Parts: sequence; C-alpha cells; structure tokens
Amino acid sequence: MAKLKDTTVKIIFDLQRQLLERIDEATATEVVIFERFGENEETLAELEQLQTVRERATTSSSRLHTLLLRVYESQPLATSAILKLLENSVEQAEATNAAAKASVQDTKRNWNVS
Repeated sequence: MAKLKDTTVKIIFDLQRQLLERIDEATATEVVIFERFGENEETLAELEQLQTVRERATTSSSRLHTLLLRVYESQPLATSAILKLLENSVEQAEATNAAAKASVQDTKRNWNVS
C-alpha cells in the first residue's frame, strides 16, 4: 500500500493551510486597497501583484493536493517519480508561501493597510 510518513503528510497539510492563509490575506488586502483607493494607475500594479500571489498559492495548494492523492491511489507502491514530484512540489510550495507572505506584507506596508 502506498503510504507516506505521518510527518510528511503533516508537512503537506500544514503547508496547504499556510497557502490558504496567503490566499485569504492577499484577497483581503486587495479588497481593502480597492475600496479605499480604487483601481487606478497608482494601485493597478499592486492589485495585479496580489492577484498573482493568489494564483500562485492556489496552484501550489492544488498541486500538493493532487499529488498527495496520486501517491495514495498508487498501488502497491508509489513510483519514485511521483514521490520525487511530490518532494519538488513541497519545496516549490514552501518557496511560494514565503514569497507570497513577503509580497503581501510589502503591499500592506506600502499602502498603510493592516
């Protein structure tokens, strides 16, 4: 049966939760900026950046979910290729999460949004 270590599954679930938090934070920040300042030349780049943050976090979370399912659907064992792909996706999602967090914080700071 294809199974991962509990610690690996926990890392993936924690990472998915963090990515959801980035999506939520980017969306909330976008709404606040749009409501306070509107969509204009000054805000457009920041609003687009927040949308990009959401899209990347969504893609990373979806990829983790899909690959985790593929591992558990694999019988009798997951292939080394799918496990390597999952490992790479975790690394990429961690980088995406860190970059998204920094980007949203910078945008909040630039527009004095809390």
